[in-house]
Amino acid sequence: MFLLMLMNTLSGLLLVALSFPLILGKIGPNPWYGFRVQKTLSDPAIWYPANAYAGKRLLVVGLIGSLFAFLFYFVPKIDLNTYAIGCAVVTVGGLIVAVIQSFLYLRTLPSNS
Repeated sequence: MFLLMLMNTLSGLLLVALSFPLILGKIGPNPWYGFRVQKTLSDPAIWYPANAYAGKRLLVVGLIGSLFAFLFYFVPKIDLNTYAIGCAVVTVGGLIVAVIQSFLYLRTLPSNS
């Protein structure tokens, strides 16, 4: 179970690391990395604020996912399946909320069309 905790904690920290370039506006429109939808890819004036917003949510999900992966490990008598499901619910649930919030924010940005 230690390896699973390590993997879940590190995967959350990977999300944190991936969020910083987005938050800082270091990643321009591209087909591989970022909040890539037609509206963001078509206008850099939309790409940067939308990706900064989504990146902040990604940062929070990564931190919370890592924290819970670490804390769940120390729950007395927790079995492997409960641990894995708990980590998945926290991370996947957080990502779903982050994506929904990012799309709602994207709707507030002015469109050039």
